[in-house]
Amino acid sequence: MELTPQGEAELQSLVYSPDVAATVSTRARIVLWQNEGRQRKDIAALAGVSRPTVDLWLSRYATNGFAGLLDRPRGAGREQVTARVQARILALSRTSPPACTGLSG
Repeated sequence: MELTPQGEAELQSLVYSPDVAATVSTRARIVLWQNEGRQRKDIAALAGVSRPTVDLWLSRYATNGFAGLLDRPRGAGREQVTARVQARILALSRTSPPACTGLSG
């Protein structure tokens, strides 16, 4: 993949911008290093990431350009405890322990 002067300038702006997250800056560096002709294994070592990670970001840049390096919005996290279990825990926490346990409530 060969970068245009405009594409290279956009990536350089990501690398040196104080407003850009370090992860996004690293992704831009990965593409710039690829453009310099470096091998992917060397890029992975320079960036401190795995080879599949280098492949991922190069692929996203090839497909989506500049926007492909930016973080994508994520969906809501998976619920770790179901609503039914949460309700049961809450109900149990509001009751006194059985007298046979010797605990006071």
